Amino acid sequence: MERTFFLFFLFIQTFLFSQEKWNIQFYNEVSNREISIFADNNELMPMSAQFTFKLTNLTCTLPNDDIVVIPPQTKKFLIAKLVPIKPNEANSFSYTNSYNFGNARQESFDEDYIYALPFEKGKTQTIFQGYNGKFSHQNEFALDFDLKLGSPILAAREGIVVEVVNNNTRNCPDISCAKFNNRILILHSDGTFADYSHLKYQGAVVKKGGLVKKDQLLGYSGSTGFASGPHLHFVVFINRIDGKRTFIKTKFKTSESEATLLEEGKNYTKNY
Repeated sequence: MERTFFLFFLFIQTFLFSQEKWNIQFYNEVSNREISIFADNNELMPMSAQFTFKLTNLTCTLPNDDIVVIPPQTKKFLIAKLVPIKPNEANSFSYTNSYNFGNARQESFDEDYIYALPFEKGKTQTIFQGYNGKFSHQNEFALDFDLKLGSPILAAREGIVVEVVNNNTRNCPDISCAKFNNRILILHSDGTFADYSHLKYQGAVVKKGGLVKKDQLLGYSGSTGFASGPHLHFVVFINRIDGKRTFIKTKFKTSESEATLLEEGKNYTKNY
């Protein structure tokens, strides 16, 4: 007598960056003893997933630990197929799964893009912590703009708003408070993300899903999260499946230069 049984899946979810659960689902369908694993990605950005399978009498089209990139707003995206090896013998499978936002396989990006300073025209601001800063930017190409509480934050580059965290009020000068960062996350056309962090409570004026233009008002600066005082933390990166980031140095237009890397301790004026 032919016997067939299936052991279904277990999720291990990666939330190292986000305070929300990403809107993505994984599920299985069985047809003629073949199991298909699908994903519905309801986010406005690609999502990356990694699977490790344990199989009995089955082969899989996806090698263990390979990263699959699921396009944005995609239904029934095929992740893998499991096919019996011996048709008249029992089979089983299980898998662990982790996922994260963005294209974790991405390597290239627009290296020539010139960013706008993320503050108002006519203002001069100091970079009080720059790339590889000693306080909180070790091994990180991030910039801290010395913006006062409630200062307007403008988009340094056009893109899609893919996350807004707006409800935190706490802060402290310790990494344990990073989970209280109010932030806006924007996806750029080349697949990179910009993180604008430490906004004040209810300081965002854009919403998830909105298209923003360069120099558009995003919100107002604050000191929420991992911060000792009001400022804007700005960083551009490619996200990885384990929550780590590939940080990208960004050139800005200033009153003195059409394209320059900003340096810690220096002042920059926006005249456009």
